[in-house]
Amino acid sequence: MSSSWSWYIIILTVVFTIAITWLLLANSRKTKADEAGTASDTGHVWDGITELDHPLPRWWFVLFLLTILFTALYLALYPGMGTFDGKLGWTSVQEANAELDETNARLETLYAGFRDRPLAELAKDPNATKVGRNVFANNCAACHGTDARGAKGYPNLVDGDWLYGGEPDTVLASVLNGRHGLMPPMVATLPGNGVDEVSHYVLSLSGIDHDARLAGEGKAKFEAVCAACHGVDGKGMHALGAPDLTDDVWLHGQGNLAAIRDAITYGRSGEMPAWEPIIGMDRSRLAVAWLLAQGAANAESESTAAGNAP
Repeated sequence: MSSSWSWYIIILTVVFTIAITWLLLANSRKTKADEAGTASDTGHVWDGITELDHPLPRWWFVLFLLTILFTALYLALYPGMGTFDGKLGWTSVQEANAELDETNARLETLYAGFRDRPLAELAKDPNATKVGRNVFANNCAACHGTDARGAKGYPNLVDGDWLYGGEPDTVLASVLNGRHGLMPPMVATLPGNGVDEVSHYVLSLSGIDHDARLAGEGKAKFEAVCAACHGVDGKGMHALGAPDLTDDVWLHGQGNLAAIRDAITYGRSGEMPAWEPIIGMDRSRLAVAWLLAQGAANAESESTAAGNAP
């Protein structure tokens, strides 16, 4: 704040405080008409009641004086007069920092109990997964959903299908460092009817209805162009984040011809930001522990359902 602006605030505050005090005192005196009981009226009449021009009641006048005294005391002790810091030197920044330090101290005590324990162990600790669930909900649910089951373009994190591998340390690395998945447009390398042929071959890999003739033509093209990332068998590569094309998990669609054709023609690009600079190591590990617990519960549920199937 500039010196001139500071003085402007100081002068304005002092002038208005003095003016209010003078106005209050000037209207506090009883006139002779008041003492004689013949105070003039204000001209305001409502429902047969005439408003007279009396000074404020004494208790009300004293209350106003106390507020003015409080104002003067407050401005002397706390900042409010331009760049004057006040006698106590209090600032909202100091108070916010003190509260933040107190919160961080409590969190440090909490996280210390989970630190350096294996992720697999944390995934079985209800206290750890409870904290991890809150971390996930506050930071990850916007993309992956509160249940971590994702949406179109955002991976399901509890179904056991992992583009980069589902080992605990690999999942943690994804959270800490982020991921950038990129499939380039392949239309230029598949001239003629190549996009349709490869699309039908991809459908055939996961047992979806397809044109057998086109799929047959697309097999050789797939092995020549796409196998470098997805493998000759189409099962993908964790090292590259290339998805398995033989299962029923589809990140950008439900395995229909149009979605596959679009992916081959225009490519795909997706990015998950690095979360370590944002939430730190402790929170990241607890979020991963909760994910691992959810994945284990989902696998157990599916196993039970399969066992009960006729």
